[in-house]
Amino acid sequence: MNAPAEPRLDIAPFQARRVRLLARMHEQGGGIAILPTAPERIRNRDAHYPYRHDSYFYYLTAFREPEAVAVLIAGQEDRCILFCRAKDEEREIWDGFRHGPEAAREHFGFDEAFTIGDLERRLPDLLADQPALWCALGHDSDWDTRLLGALNTVRANSRAGTVPPRTLRDLRAELDEMRLVKDAAELAVMRRAASISAHAHRRAMLASRPGRFEYEIEAELLHAFRAAGAQAPAYTSIVASGANACVLHYVENDRRMADGELLLIDAGCELDGYAADITRTFPINGRFSAPQRDVYEVVLAAQAAARAATRPDASWDAPHEAAVRVLAQGMLDLKLLAGSLDGVLESGDYRRFYMHRTGHWLGMDVHDAGEYKLDGTWRALVPGMVLTVEPGCYIRPADDVPEAFWNIGIRIEDDAVVTADGCEFITGEVPREVADIEALMREARA
Repeated sequence: MNAPAEPRLDIAPFQARRVRLLARMHEQGGGIAILPTAPERIRNRDAHYPYRHDSYFYYLTAFREPEAVAVLIAGQEDRCILFCRAKDEEREIWDGFRHGPEAAREHFGFDEAFTIGDLERRLPDLLADQPALWCALGHDSDWDTRLLGALNTVRANSRAGTVPPRTLRDLRAELDEMRLVKDAAELAVMRRAASISAHAHRRAMLASRPGRFEYEIEAELLHAFRAAGAQAPAYTSIVASGANACVLHYVENDRRMADGELLLIDAGCELDGYAADITRTFPINGRFSAPQRDVYEVVLAAQAAARAATRPDASWDAPHEAAVRVLAQGMLDLKLLAGSLDGVLESGDYRRFYMHRTGHWLGMDVHDAGEYKLDGTWRALVPGMVLTVEPGCYIRPADDVPEAFWNIGIRIEDDAVVTADGCEFITGEVPREVADIEALMREARA
């Protein structure tokens, strides 16, 4: 079976990442890095979940087929090796196209490629006499067993003069640092994913009205993602109306929406392995009530403060701290809390209505790889990092809460690229200002 008709992927960025990893390995004495992709998963009986590659593996290879392993050797002569499924025209009739080793080697720029069935036989020889083994030990117990078996084979052959790697290094830690700062190719894909997701949110706003079900709006999102070429949602979409908006990870999406309520949508697509992540909150009937508007403006101001704090050399925590100050003051102004701003911040009373942080890394994973602290200190932001900026306010009914605010849950989330002089929101195609949201929703009712 011939390859599917699709644009040829530019593998140069993936090759460049392999070169960078090999250089980092050389700096620490060299060795061998072994990285398998994700296994296929059974959904029920003999039906599988849709296959999704391992993010670390794809970051280095661009290879999306299951049953594959990448081996990188930093030695006197660097080698990049791919193990993948054999070409099998009979299986392709049932399951679709396979590259096979030879085509995969040429298409994805590897020095060598072999069938995955050759791995067990070749792995001990590849491990022998390497100064260090770079792997993700503990990530997959089945793979750990295979890898430890290969190491034991090397040890068993010690009389022949070979020795196993004496040092074990965490490959994910190296790749996490690489993945934190996006290259130009990554940012191009993420901008496209952001644009697709933004237009899906606009479609959802236009489709929302009292009496419809949350799942109908979820269907609008999924249609927009796939129709624009995205492969899947980046995570399970949250379509939360009324009191459901006060449940941070609500995913049932099965309630009928009522007049006078807000709808919180947290959804983004995955495009070519990269995620977008957008949240918007808007009135189902197209117009904010006065209490809804008051709370919304507080959250919007908090996002603006966090956005201004997202810049090079600022600490990771700076946007969160900026948002919390605005949110806490807003809660005092709305009589949700009592006391002074400093007192509320010191006591943490604001967490009753704002219990999560203001952002997270974004990339191949919606909660992307990378440490937030280095040596116990919040790390500094640098150009090329991508993060979300997503303050919120969630007000559940209580005797000491004004009834006008009950069941108002609001979150506003955008995806930010740190630039040389600040940050850029790449999800700005979906409105966030009150007037702009109401104007868009009037279009569906004209």
